[in-house]
Parts: sequence; C-alpha cells; structure tokens
Amino acid sequence: MTHPDQLASLDGQQYLVLRPTGPVSAAYRHVQGELLAHVPTGTKHPHTEHVTLRGFFEPERRVEVAALVRDWAAAQHPIEIIADAIDVFPAPWQIVITRLARTPSLVSAYASLTDAVARTDFRRLDELPLDDWIFHLSVVYGKTLEPAAWTELEQASRRDLTARPSCIAADVELVWYEDGREHAEVIPLG
Repeated sequence: MTHPDQLASLDGQQYLVLRPTGPVSAAYRHVQGELLAHVPTGTKHPHTEHVTLRGFFEPERRVEVAALVRDWAAAQHPIEIIADAIDVFPAPWQIVITRLARTPSLVSAYASLTDAVARTDFRRLDELPLDDWIFHLSVVYGKTLEPAAWTELEQASRRDLTARPSCIAADVELVWYEDGREHAEVIPLG
C-alpha cells in the first residue's frame, strides 16, 4: 500500500501473505492493467499481488505474532497457487479478485495456520472458517466507484482462466504497518 490514507487506516495491523510469482504474477498484472485502464484514475488497487492468509491487530505484540508465524512456517511445505478465474466480491465490498483453486497445499496451510493461531489470544481480522474462505488476490478496489461504473466493471471482469496459471510459493511474507509505513519480513517455508 502506498496511499497515505490507506497506510493510516492499517496502522497497527499485521498480515501474513503469499506473493505469487511467474505465470500467476504475470496473469494478475495483465488483468489489473486491463481493468485499471477502464476505471477512473486514482481507483485504489494493490500495488503488489498477494494472497492474504491471515490478518492481525497486535500493535503491541508484533514480535510475538512474528514468532508464531516463523514456527508455523518452519513446519509448512511450499504452497501451490493456481489462478482459476477473475471474479468479484459484490457490494458492499466491491472488489475485483483473481479467485484461486483450493489446492491441497493451500487448504492445508490455511488449516494448520488456523490451528496455530487458535492456541493464542491474538486479535484476528476478517477471519473466516476454512470452508467459507475464498482464496484470492485482490485486483481492483471498486468501493468508490459510482453504482453504474461498478456494475460495468463487475460484468466486464468475470471470466474463467482457461490457462489456469500456477506457481509454488516457497516463502511467506509478514507485513506490518507502523508509523505510516509498510514493513515486511520474508520467511521461508519448511
């Protein structure tokens, strides 16, 4: 994130993310560029592709969150990421996403992370049970679009990806927001 308002709204939060590479990254950037050309300048969007596995709000215990993530990552095998489709989270979220396949390694990683976090009292953000979680990469945030513009973007975006680009994530990234800045630590898996 680079916009000062976004950075301020994230202060004190931590996120554990996967950073897709290769064909998944290329497909994501292609779709994002295509969609951003058809929305008003300044429409918010992620500046780097990422799959969020978990969010925390632990400004005073960031070191403890990092220790838990490192322990979890040490036991976690690399994670297969496969892009299935361009889809949306409809109103009230209004986000265009790249929906991911529920690969065994991705599902297992989310489940084992859930188990590790359940043994703590860390404050978690937007956590859902595994069966309800949609693995995705956010492409464009359309919440500020006029209703007609959102409807047009929503209809133009949705499609299956016949090529189903894939990659293997060999590490995770713990991202945290503090004093108006984004910080990150890359942590190897396994």
